[in-house]
Amino acid sequence: MRTVALWCRPLGAVALVLATGAAAAPPPTPAPADRAVYEPRHKDPVLEEMEKANEARDKAASEATDAIRAAQKARRDKERGSEKTLRFDMSRIVKPASPAAFKQAFHFPPQAQYLTGTCWSFSTTSFLESEVFRLTGQKIKLSEMYPVYWEYVEKMRRFVRERGDSPIAEGSESNAFTRLLPDIGMVPAEAYPGVLAADGRHDHSRLIARLQNLASWVNANDEWDEELVLAMTRVILDRELGPPPARFEYNGVTYTPREFLSRVLKLEPADYVDVMSTLSAPFWQRAEYKVPDNWWHDASYVNVPLDDWYAAIRGAVQQGYTLVIGGDVSEPGINGFEDIAIIPDFDIPAAYINQSSRELRFDNHTSEDDHGIHLVGMTQTGGHDWFLIKDSGRSSRWGKFAGYYFYRDDFVKLKMLTFTVHKDAVAHLLAKVGSRVE
Repeated sequence: MRTVALWCRPLGAVALVLATGAAAAPPPTPAPADRAVYEPRHKDPVLEEMEKANEARDKAASEATDAIRAAQKARRDKERGSEKTLRFDMSRIVKPASPAAFKQAFHFPPQAQYLTGTCWSFSTTSFLESEVFRLTGQKIKLSEMYPVYWEYVEKMRRFVRERGDSPIAEGSESNAFTRLLPDIGMVPAEAYPGVLAADGRHDHSRLIARLQNLASWVNANDEWDEELVLAMTRVILDRELGPPPARFEYNGVTYTPREFLSRVLKLEPADYVDVMSTLSAPFWQRAEYKVPDNWWHDASYVNVPLDDWYAAIRGAVQQGYTLVIGGDVSEPGINGFEDIAIIPDFDIPAAYINQSSRELRFDNHTSEDDHGIHLVGMTQTGGHDWFLIKDSGRSSRWGKFAGYYFYRDDFVKLKMLTFTVHKDAVAHLLAKVGSRVE
């Protein structure tokens, strides 16, 4: 058989067969492509058993904790239900029969501050209402919340300027009005109720929490832009209290708050003076009242000896003035169910109440700046001076005469720390002090 040359061109299968005498193998068939499929997840029985055992253990531990917490709560509830407050038997106390027993200056019925720490505003607003009547004969109910709104603005302003070293809290002092009113004026209650709740009750729990949260954010982020922070502060205040009016109508006339203060109320904030009695500063000088609620460190308080301080209170009331007084209301001698506040002799006999015993309590914080109230009248019963107190706090609503207390002279001398009054009522004190501020 003859062989054909193969180098001329590629041979196909037929040529190859012809050339070699054998048939070529066919190309292989491609393997099928891999496919993705979902299958039931395999649960390892051993691990599943261990996980269920852990769940059962955690559940048992949680149930045990819940049982312990429930038992603790039940115990605390039981203890609270049986809690007692140290009081004393007042059945032998000779006290005034009712508010009618007092010679009173004009004042509106007591207003409740509810869940707020704004006694300073309720007491001072009430005081100014009495002053308006004394000076002009007008009975005008004023807004307690209008000064509160602007006091929070000023607190946040100082917080920014002091780079966080100033408290954001609810308390203040009556002379905040002396500082605020020249700039903000005053408004009647009808123009600014300052409460948005349907029941009309003041509750500043969320307000103060939001302001403190804002202060924390400012501090944490070094965001000391005063204009920005005050704008944010006012958003919170507007949402919680409502925006205060720039203008309003009263008896058919439109006023700004400052116009209302000067033209209608005819009040001069500079005419009011604050008086204290403490050994921590020289007598017959002006000095700072060093308590947290004096957050702007006002040093204009007139400091006088206790005998002069108490005599000034008596003299002012006898002349027909009212006063804002402030001090401690946490002692056994104050009892809202009995409507009275006195000093029991197991605390200190009345004969031993003097400048030093008063100072001891101020120094060791058993007398603190708890509460501001409005002193509106006086009488004598059982050989003691008694003062009629208009009070915005809750305990004054536990007794027979809602919103009133009867404070005995010993309680005032030992536990009250400051008072605010028109300067004419204490001109004899101011003559010894002058205008010098230390």
